[in-house]
Amino acid sequence: MSNAKDTPAEQERPLNARVIAGARGWKGPAAGRAGHVETGSIYLGTTNQVAGLYPWMQAAGLPAEGVPIGPDLLTGEMECIDPAGWVGRLTSNPGVWIQGQPGVGKSAIAKRIATWLVGYGYQLLCPGDVKGEYSELVRRMGGQVVRVGRGMDRINPLDSGPLGRKLHTLPHAEAERLRAEINGRRGEFLHALLATTHGLGHRPVAAESTALSSAIRLADQLSRDRDPVIPDVISVLRAPTGELFDRLMVSDEAEYISLTRQLVAALENLCDGPLAGLFDSATTTPLDLDSPAVSVDLQPLLGAGDAVVAAGLLATWSYSYAAVDTARALGRASRPVVLPLDELWRALRAGPGMVDALDGITRLNRSKGEVSMMVTHSLRDLDALPTEEDRAKASGLMERCDTLVLAAMPRSELERVDAQRPLTDGEKDIVASWSSPATTGADGSTMVHPGRGKYLLKIGARVGVPVQLMLTPAELDLYDTDAAIRAHRESPSTEVVA
Repeated sequence: MSNAKDTPAEQERPLNARVIAGARGWKGPAAGRAGHVETGSIYLGTTNQVAGLYPWMQAAGLPAEGVPIGPDLLTGEMECIDPAGWVGRLTSNPGVWIQGQPGVGKSAIAKRIATWLVGYGYQLLCPGDVKGEYSELVRRMGGQVVRVGRGMDRINPLDSGPLGRKLHTLPHAEAERLRAEINGRRGEFLHALLATTHGLGHRPVAAESTALSSAIRLADQLSRDRDPVIPDVISVLRAPTGELFDRLMVSDEAEYISLTRQLVAALENLCDGPLAGLFDSATTTPLDLDSPAVSVDLQPLLGAGDAVVAAGLLATWSYSYAAVDTARALGRASRPVVLPLDELWRALRAGPGMVDALDGITRLNRSKGEVSMMVTHSLRDLDALPTEEDRAKASGLMERCDTLVLAAMPRSELERVDAQRPLTDGEKDIVASWSSPATTGADGSTMVHPGRGKYLLKIGARVGVPVQLMLTPAELDLYDTDAAIRAHRESPSTEVVA
């Protein structure tokens, strides 16, 4: 039976016909076009005032702004993450800590956040992509991928970046001040690189540090038309001038050699053996800081061993982050940066230089507008650092990330998290429930890990929100980290014969 208020056209319309609003929206009072859907009103009250709801309380969802993740597993509403936008309201810093078992989607949510932030005007910077996971994503964004390896791209860790290329345009006093800043950064990097197993195995002692800083400055003076490289520093140390003797307060060459012999040998090791041809000559491909995304791919170094990868991480982080930082100082880098650091354990074990660098980033990212994302499997990765000082600095990384993303992990690991960031029993229960499948799939059924794509979003001290990441078909292709093991599993040679 037709409603008396219906128009003749509406009375004749079939019941299953699609109803689509016109270009000007719906007709009638309070209608028309709308650019967005209102979020509605929020009402707060004590348990005495709204006793009918107690004890069935559910924390309010996160603001519907920033990067959309997926539906809340309890309420179904869409949940989002906005690390920078929440600063000053829900959080005090834009750092994001992502932790969970291997293979449950840590990289996927990190890439989702990074991709959307690029769309919002950020620049994606991956200074040391150890597994090459971001290369294809960066290419799809129209960004730059630098592949470091023998016969590929080389990076000079003493490269001054955009700052050095602008020095000749500055007044003398300003140019000398910036040159001193550049040489200070070069010295800090070489100190860190010498602490690796390919160098001294420890940071240079006082006399070695003085000799190294002086040699860097002298090498810079001798190569004014280009950036110095590590062999230039070695040449200065091997042919000392009176200035080096004065700085070290030595009177003869024998005394000088006694103080610098180990330092020179360690620098020679950085240019020979496994590291030969990687970081001992001029940069072949300068970073394109006008690109929407930049990745320094270190995957070609994986076959050379952990020590080479560690040195590579130190070199590329020193070069990449210094390039952005100095470009920002010159007003050339106006965009904020998103820094995803996958495989955090590997970066931290690269040496004290990486621990110090990451410590500085998490302390200054709010003032610089940077979103840093630290991705790791376990807090035990931090305990494996060699010195108590490094472990203390590393433990502060998580504490300075107000946005905590917890993927599937066992209860024992949740207890470690709880010691630094208190979790409720309910939060532990739901994350632990994702950590292992209930069935084995031996009956031939398709089995999906129960924690795949599920995360607990813990913002500051708020109650955590469990969400399911919803990926588009393009993301399923770009974020796939199981391709290699899936190909091996599906290969005929891996079939098991009963």
